[in-house]
Amino acid sequence: MTSSKHKDVIVIGGGLIGCSVALRLAQAGLRVTVLERGTPGAEASSAAAGMLSPQSEILESGPFFDLCMASRRMYPKFAREVENLSGLKVDYRRDGTLLVATSQQEWHELETAYRAQKRMGLSITQLSGKAVHALTAGLSSQIDYGLLVPGDHSIDNEKLSAAVALACARMGVEIRTETSAIRFILKNHRVDRVRATCESGRSGEIFAGHYVLAAGCWSATLAEPLGIKLSMTPCHGQMMEFESPRPLPLVVRAGHAYLVPRSDRRIVVGTTSEYIGFEKAVTGEGLRSMLDGAVRILPGFKSFKFLRAWSGLRPDTADHLPILGGGEISNLIFATGHFRNGILLAPVTAEIVSALIVKGSTVRAIEPYRPARFAD
Repeated sequence: MTSSKHKDVIVIGGGLIGCSVALRLAQAGLRVTVLERGTPGAEASSAAAGMLSPQSEILESGPFFDLCMASRRMYPKFAREVENLSGLKVDYRRDGTLLVATSQQEWHELETAYRAQKRMGLSITQLSGKAVHALTAGLSSQIDYGLLVPGDHSIDNEKLSAAVALACARMGVEIRTETSAIRFILKNHRVDRVRATCESGRSGEIFAGHYVLAAGCWSATLAEPLGIKLSMTPCHGQMMEFESPRPLPLVVRAGHAYLVPRSDRRIVVGTTSEYIGFEKAVTGEGLRSMLDGAVRILPGFKSFKFLRAWSGLRPDTADHLPILGGGEISNLIFATGHFRNGILLAPVTAEIVSALIVKGSTVRAIEPYRPARFAD
């Protein structure tokens, strides 16, 4: 591996977050290298269904909800831009999200969500059982109530990750795959260079003016030698994909189970949340749990054609909030710990990090997400 002294920014991590950041920095005229330990988008970016659904998941107002809503509003333009730059389709769908109840507990949860979101002035509609079944054929006869959230959209996160990586390359970003950052080397309280190793075992030191840590579950390991504590842990998520006899018109959720439509009549089913270290196995128990949830919503699902199952590791934090911004090391910016919201938060994270590096500040309120909150 050769050394380099001419890059403006090195981004550690080539998932959707890291590549989105790199794209914005390249568009600002900076020379950027991305170091990716495997294949771009293969970890947390793939362990997702691509739901852009802050209203469906966050039931109270606050800074994090505002951040998620801001990123959701950015998505139509972001998706178009990435498609234009890459020439690839990302399957951005504006059909909305249907929340349904298959139990009394879920019914109460939906009622609570509806009242809370109405108080916040958000767009959400109550549907009778008849209206729910008219909207989506084949739903369980037990479902007699639902909420329609028109603003919660979805996107094919795997297509998006590939498109953003290609857009980066076309904008001149150097993406080094199978290249692992080993450690940052400091000089005068700044990161001077990063030591990395590639698949062949060769190692080298790479220099830049700024560094972005977007390495997902591996971020804490790189930060620790710098005296920076990131309270992070990997959350194992399993996914399945089926082919349906007819298209599913929109995202359907019941409790923790969800069905997310793709093109060509494919449906993604998710997901599990397991804290078992860095284990990534697809398990029978995980598959059974997801299939049970899918059949509870759509009984015919048990006869749908199975296509594949996979898993990945999501970077969770002690407070389940992302880690954004800088700290005592002025040229090191964090963009990690997005947990279940990495796909949703990619556009706003890229905006924030680009602004911090190019302008030295951001208009977004990021104090709740600073890495210093985990200091002893």
